[in-house]
Amino acid sequence: MLSLIHTGLRMDAIDQTKGEHAPTRDTENPLLGKFDKPLPCFGCGIGWFSLLLGFVFPLMWYYATILYFGNYYRKDPRERAGLAASAIAALLFTIAAVITVAVIVL
Repeated sequence: MLSLIHTGLRMDAIDQTKGEHAPTRDTENPLLGKFDKPLPCFGCGIGWFSLLLGFVFPLMWYYATILYFGNYYRKDPRERAGLAASAIAALLFTIAAVITVAVIVL
């Protein structure tokens, strides 16, 4: 009987005729096809998009910081660098805002 083995699941030829598709992945490296899908937000990822948009709307940096510390990048490791950059931008913006307020008030 013709069968395909994929990460512990077995699909018979009968299942394929029912309309179920066999998953396409590399048998030697099962993670190879995981990141073939483009990133959200015009392909640059949520982190980098938040960094760019944060210069107009700084609250986006804080949103990305929450995602970073919430381990959102575990869903897709390609997001990690952009989320970290947004967290650093949020930190620098906070420091600049505190210094500005301190100078104005004092």
